[in-house]
Amino acid sequence: MKLNITCIPGDGIGPEIVAEAKKVLDHVALQFGHEIVYTDILMGGASIDVHGVPLTDEAIETAKNADAVLMGSIGGDTTTSPWYKLAPELRPEAGLLKIRKALNLFANLRPAVLYDELAAACPLKEEISKAGFDLLIMRELTGGLYFGERKTVTENGVRKAVDTLTYNEEEIRRIAIKGFDIARKRKKKVTSVDKANVLDSSRLWRAVTEEVAKDYPDVTLEHMLVDNCAMQLVKDPAQFDVILTENMFGDILSDEASMVTGSIGMLASASLNDTKFGLYEPSHGSAPDIAGKNIANPIATILSAAMMLRYSFDLDREADAVEAAVKQVLKEGYRTIDIMSEGCTQVSCSEMGSLLAERIG
Repeated sequence: MKLNITCIPGDGIGPEIVAEAKKVLDHVALQFGHEIVYTDILMGGASIDVHGVPLTDEAIETAKNADAVLMGSIGGDTTTSPWYKLAPELRPEAGLLKIRKALNLFANLRPAVLYDELAAACPLKEEISKAGFDLLIMRELTGGLYFGERKTVTENGVRKAVDTLTYNEEEIRRIAIKGFDIARKRKKKVTSVDKANVLDSSRLWRAVTEEVAKDYPDVTLEHMLVDNCAMQLVKDPAQFDVILTENMFGDILSDEASMVTGSIGMLASASLNDTKFGLYEPSHGSAPDIAGKNIANPIATILSAAMMLRYSFDLDREADAVEAAVKQVLKEGYRTIDIMSEGCTQVSCSEMGSLLAERIG
């Protein structure tokens, strides 16, 4: 199979971690008989330095012509970088918003996995963490409160702000379909999170999700109010498989879930449109303070590449091989500095990439 991948190395540690993801993907291609064509584009500060803007129209067209996009990280030190003296629409992160809109990336996937070997980093009590967990938060990314009409006015001498939360049934249906499709690749359970006891938008969310569920009789659907979900994530995270929710709830819950794992350097993410196309990136930032030191943890980017294999190319066997390699390397006691613990062997960013590539079978 030929895989046409656009890569965005980006800023900070981005080029280092993307290089290691490519190393692993190249080994996957060798072992499983695929061909990969990479095309690099600039985005973020790297693009500002060359083109004066965080993302060019030409770069967007290159991304649109690919099967998937693999991204490192965007941005720099907000207090010292000249990028942050520019107008907001010219700063590095504006490129990310622009590409999400241009590629219609409405479904955000954030896995949260607690590996046995990293259980000590989990902030939860041992009786909870020992059960482990492997959940995925499916967040609607382009609608809801963040994209509704907003205004700030003064009425009778009093300032008033208004933000509008709006969803139509088609926006809900397409994210629900994505959630159920992905649940079929996992443990076949969807927990739809809303605030249906208060919000009309949530009542519509629940109704449309139930309609979609009828087409997936092999997937279990449950509903949960968002406040209860926030509690359950710290009480019993092992109960979840796919958490399906709207934009703001997903923003908050995915950050909570990432902290429950205790290690943001291990967390992948993906943003998908209504085809197989997706943009895959680690959940962490650009870490400019350690850029160029070869000490960054590339595992989140490599796991993002595994998600790309699974969701954009339907190469489940290959994705399983990458994820198994990560578990094996951790079991053997290799760690980058951010996840280092007593009795383990510390390795560099490039060494970790090589170890993972070698264990693809």
